[in-house]
Amino acid sequence: MPTPATSAPTEREPLSLCSREPHVPADRLVAEMVPPPRFDSVRFDTYVPDPKQSSQREAVTALSAFAAGLTAAPGDGTAGGGLRRFFGRRQAPAPTGPRGVYLDGGYGVGKTHLLASLWHATPAEPALKAFGTFVELTHLVGALGFQQTVRTLGGHRLLCIDEFELDDPGDTVLVSTLLGKLVDSGVALAATSNTLPGKLGEGRFASADFLREIQGLSAHFRPLRVDGEDYRHRGLPEAPPPFADEVVERTARTTEGASLDAFPALLDHLARVHPSRYGALIDGVRTVCLTDVRPVPDQSTALRLVVLADRLYDREVPVLASGMPFDRLFGEEMLNGGYRKKYFRAISRLTALARDAKVPAGQ
Repeated sequence: MPTPATSAPTEREPLSLCSREPHVPADRLVAEMVPPPRFDSVRFDTYVPDPKQSSQREAVTALSAFAAGLTAAPGDGTAGGGLRRFFGRRQAPAPTGPRGVYLDGGYGVGKTHLLASLWHATPAEPALKAFGTFVELTHLVGALGFQQTVRTLGGHRLLCIDEFELDDPGDTVLVSTLLGKLVDSGVALAATSNTLPGKLGEGRFASADFLREIQGLSAHFRPLRVDGEDYRHRGLPEAPPPFADEVVERTARTTEGASLDAFPALLDHLARVHPSRYGALIDGVRTVCLTDVRPVPDQSTALRLVVLADRLYDREVPVLASGMPFDRLFGEEMLNGGYRKKYFRAISRLTALARDAKVPAGQ
């Protein structure tokens, strides 16, 4: 009996990230200050500490206690707390010590998982706690203005800041002043970074000239070290080799919701879109297909790519690529410089997303 013929996959015109220039209104920026989809369902009890790393278990214990201690935080989720944000708040008591926790550790040890778990565990309605990356926080100030940002976040119980990094002196002064105002309003802080708070900015700008601001930031936090190996690669094979251009292009045309862009053109386009809009840039995209992946030419381009990699990882968007493997994106000078931890994080996350990419049968 003859074998039935299989129908060819339907081809469609793929999306293009290079054709998108998203505008993100301020109210969307505020509404989206919640854990991203990858971390929407994480909790402390879904975090699996490495048995060889006691600091991971200790971090869970410390953060659980921190969340429990926020039940009496001012600004707050008690009856009328939201109204007080607009009609006046009671005076917050002066903090007696650090009003925040700061998770310091290498990439891939689960810091974002722990930070999102803290957000979920904090006993307050979502409107009274905020979660965002450092670049999203600085863009919120740009969109709302400094005073309005203080008013908007000042009534919150908790502000979680992921990927806390200071890349320029202006950010140092801005964030130091903002967090000081929020702490004075009674807002608790939590942050993740690959750099201790007292070392922020080192190797990137003349941080000694901004020592007072950096020390002021450090005073708000109690550091918690989280040691360990990158969980994304524990016991897993190396990243899959890049595909041929033809396979990537065919996959983009036969996969619903796939985008297709040449990697050099995408890097150029990222320079025209503010990094805080990279999440909106990939709205509705289910798979990112890239051709001609090659080493990133300069530091500014590399830092923009790091932000895009973070947003793709947050939203669990697989990446299918041709050209060079992702572990060759950044040259030796970059990997040995002040931003090396960012670049290693991007390589780790893009490698994980490359493993998730699927080529339709028959390709």
